Amino acid sequence: MIKVEFLGPIGEKSIEIEATTLEDVATYLQGLESVKNWLDKCAVAVNDEMTNDLTKVLKSGDKVSILPPVCGG
Repeated sequence: MIKVEFLGPIGEKSIEIEATTLEDVATYLQGLESVKNWLDKCAVAVNDEMTNDLTKVLKSGDKVSILPPVCGG
């Protein structure tokens, strides 16, 4: 199982899903109405390492973080 966490204003609880690549995660998240509008604006980290490689292979226990853009001063 892969843990997917949603940070900041996305406001969703973490979920666990079956996935073998980051593309599998993206496909699953596109099916979630409350999340899909965030996806094109967010950065992604796997085990706290930023990535945009959808072919990245995931293994059980990995954590995918969905990071919305932030603004600060």
